[in-house]
Amino acid sequence: MAKARKRQLTKTAIARIGIIGGSGLYTMPGLTDTRELRIRTPFGTPSDALVVGTLAGKRVAFLARHGRGHRILPSEINYRANIYALKSLGVERIISVSAVGSLKEELRPLQFLIPDQFFDRTRGRVATFFGHGLVAHVSFDRPTCPQLSGWLVDACRQEGVVVHDRGTYVCIEGPQFSTRAESNTYRTMGFDVIGMTNLTEAKLAREAELCYATVAMITDYDCWHPEHDAVTASEILANLNRNTENVQHVIRAAVAALPETRNCPCAQALAHALVTDRKLVPAATRRALRLIVGKYWS
Repeated sequence: MAKARKRQLTKTAIARIGIIGGSGLYTMPGLTDTRELRIRTPFGTPSDALVVGTLAGKRVAFLARHGRGHRILPSEINYRANIYALKSLGVERIISVSAVGSLKEELRPLQFLIPDQFFDRTRGRVATFFGHGLVAHVSFDRPTCPQLSGWLVDACRQEGVVVHDRGTYVCIEGPQFSTRAESNTYRTMGFDVIGMTNLTEAKLAREAELCYATVAMITDYDCWHPEHDAVTASEILANLNRNTENVQHVIRAAVAALPETRNCPCAQALAHALVTDRKLVPAATRRALRLIVGKYWS
């Protein structure tokens, strides 16, 4: 029964849009006709059950990145299982919501930024599906989907949310916030916002040929600002609560506007990325990655 259900998940799209909720967004109000799915993947279990339902007339799958109740550190998140589980439901686009700190005066708390670039300051995270006898190198010069990002920008403006339509998100390991020296260094390097999660998701989403874009909700000025020289979790949570209603409106507007089909390069990210001769790939690796690379081996 379990094997039959798994085959069904890979063939029939249960939801084509995925929403990953970060700090402050552990559920998605407005979802109707919901059901929870607990999915096992070759890479372990996701952060929580996936909640599938209807939003703005479309079927979506919601996942709380840190688990409901915020139980999982950024370094502890099973990013591979999260992305794989969404793809197994038929998801083609992922809208990711994330709390970030601002590294620029003009990027104010309670505003949103839709980043188009990332910079990696994490350490030791598993950020690829590949290895174990199968090598692939995907293009990552544009780490987010420009089309999906554009719809998110439009949705912010439609809902009256102040939004910045591009910028660089520096992804740090955490869970500690930055030192002042680090924060000032990132400012010198021209980065715009700072967070702890989204780059790893973006890398895996690209390998899984999913469109990925981030709504970065600015909660604070990190610790570089002379009038905000310390970041506290309570301050961030207070601003998150104020942003929650806005981001829910933005997501609904974006989901409503998304066309049923996509025509961006994200869907063919692996077309020229697989390097290893298929005959040399171990059977266990082929089985684990059939959902991701199977169309190139059929």
